[in-house]
Amino acid sequence: MIGFFRFVLVVLLLVIVAMTSAIVTMHFAIHGAEVAIPDFRGMTIADAVERAGSAGMSLQVENRLYSTDVPVGRIANQSPVAGTLVRRGWRVWLTESLGPQKLAIPDVTGKDQRFAMIEIRRAGFQMGAIAEMPWPNTPEGTVIAQSPEPKAAGVESPVMNLLVSSTDNAPAPQNGWVMPNLEGQVFTSAAFALTRMGLRLAPVKEESTPVAAPNAPGILAPMAPMVPPGTVVGQNPPPGSRVDATMAIELTVAK
Repeated sequence: MIGFFRFVLVVLLLVIVAMTSAIVTMHFAIHGAEVAIPDFRGMTIADAVERAGSAGMSLQVENRLYSTDVPVGRIANQSPVAGTLVRRGWRVWLTESLGPQKLAIPDVTGKDQRFAMIEIRRAGFQMGAIAEMPWPNTPEGTVIAQSPEPKAAGVESPVMNLLVSSTDNAPAPQNGWVMPNLEGQVFTSAAFALTRMGLRLAPVKEESTPVAAPNAPGILAPMAPMVPPGTVVGQNPPPGSRVDATMAIELTVAK
C-alpha cells in the first residue's frame, strides 16, 4: 500500500514538473520574441533602418511634413511610440521631416483642373483630395477653391486639395447623415467636409459682410459682429437635420 502511494506521489511530481516546464517554455515563446521599439525621432532614415534591422523590425515612411524643429530628412514622429513592446517583425510607421516650408504655394484658382494639377506637381507639391460642387457661371472642371490658400505660410503638409466646379447632377441615393453645423467655418473647409461625406452642394449664396456701426450719442447699442469674407454665415438644411445624397446643401457665405 505504501509503495502504491509513493508511486502516485512520484507521478504527481512528474506532472507538476512537466506543467511547469511547459509554462516556462510558453512564456519564453511568447515574450522571448518581444522587443521594445527604439526612439527613431531625430534619426536619418538610413540610421533608423539600420537600428530597426538590429531590433528585428521593419520601417515604413507613411507621411512627410514640414517642420521648423526637425532638420530635413530626419524622422519627426513614429507610430507606435518608443518603448512599446511588439513582436519581432513588427512594422513601425514614420513621419519624415521636410524641414521648414520653402516652396511657394501656387495660385491655381480659376484654372482648369488638369492644368492646375500639372502646375501643382511642378511646384513640388502632391495632389490631395479633389472635391466637386456646382458653381454658377463657371465652366465644368474649373478650380473654384484650393487648400492651402495661395502663398500661405506655416503649412504643415506638402499636399494641396482642390474644389472643382461640376454640373448639377444629383448622385444616386445613399444612406442619410446628420447635417453638421458649418456656420463660422471657412467656406473651403465646409465644402470639403460636405463633399467627403458624399453630399451634394447647391450653388453658393453670398451675403454682404456686416459692418460695425458707431453708437449714437448716449445710446449703448450693440455693435454688429464683423464676419470675415469667405465665412459660412448660413446653411440649409439647418444643423441636426437628416440629409442624404439626393439633397442639395445650400451654404450662404459672407462677401
